[in-house]
Amino acid sequence: MKETKAGKIQNILRISAISLLLCAAQVAFPADQAADRGKPQVRDGSHDFDFNTGVWHTHIRRTLDPFSPASDVVELNGTVTIRPVWGGRAKLEEIEADGPKGHWEGLSLFLYNPQSHQWSQTFLNSKNPVMSGGMVGEFRDGRGELYAHDTFHDKAIFVRGTWSEITPNSHRYTESYSNDGGKTWFTSFDAIKTREKDLPPSDMAAGAEPMSGDPDAHAFDFDLGTWHAQSSRLMHPLTGSTTWADLDGQTVVTRVWGGRANLVEYEGNGSAGHVQLMALRWFNPNTHEWNLDFATPNVGTLGDPGVGQCKNDRCDFYDQEEINGRDVWVRFSIWKTGDDSAQSEQAFSNDGGKTWETNWVNKYTRAKQ
Repeated sequence: MKETKAGKIQNILRISAISLLLCAAQVAFPADQAADRGKPQVRDGSHDFDFNTGVWHTHIRRTLDPFSPASDVVELNGTVTIRPVWGGRAKLEEIEADGPKGHWEGLSLFLYNPQSHQWSQTFLNSKNPVMSGGMVGEFRDGRGELYAHDTFHDKAIFVRGTWSEITPNSHRYTESYSNDGGKTWFTSFDAIKTREKDLPPSDMAAGAEPMSGDPDAHAFDFDLGTWHAQSSRLMHPLTGSTTWADLDGQTVVTRVWGGRANLVEYEGNGSAGHVQLMALRWFNPNTHEWNLDFATPNVGTLGDPGVGQCKNDRCDFYDQEEINGRDVWVRFSIWKTGDDSAQSEQAFSNDGGKTWETNWVNKYTRAKQ
């Protein structure tokens, strides 16, 4: 939950929305069971964060400059609401607190990677909603430690987030910085959380209205709800292929974080296989832009978000990503086609935006209540 200048998440490959979809839609072949015999069993950590579901009171001590012995320390008190999303594959944490500098709110998304057996956490600050964090790690002996590389006062540091002292009704979250490669750590953020109440099963804050009066913050109001989705996927984009595969599925869109963001959950089946994905969209009132980021069950981190603006019930997001070993431009567009219908498309360009090849088409019809 830091407020430092965020460094980019370090990945071997930069994963875009479409590359996530491609990974999710591949046919899964059975593993060679003989090759797995004798290998040590890696523990399933997918339930490590189950302890924190609920509504919590938080008392925070924040050290403004952890590396300075004379640094000011501010104290805040507030409420943290943590709920499972995406069928339990992820956790969404919403925090609001008050202190000497006023009201503060944040949003964290936790994702589990079943391949690496690790969790990731990414964070948004309501005052400057640019995705930060990207901490990755795991639980051992009832203690969780996630790490990231970041900057503080323009200098490179390591960041460590720790979940400890876990009981059914309390736990502690501590964030520490190191500027010597992890030899010594200095506490920057320390929060004691005590349970206020359990989370109602149906609580998704879906009815929350956007807090901003900016019309751009309402750009996705038309998209809220449950939709039947008919999708077509170009199997081999940017190869000259004309082979498409169809999927039939459902998309559910809800407001989260007091209406500042939308959570999109999709599941479909067809000749392209079984596809599940989650998208987080959030509004930046400073730039009047929306951001879009995707995840799939087999990828436990978010990639670099697409960024764009919405005009006349149409939103276009752009990003530059590495696809099949080459840097290409990516465009994801969604627009309203009627009172109860919408469409989205994704396209690639490998010539600097001169031409675009559409590789996903999704047509949505609002589900009847």
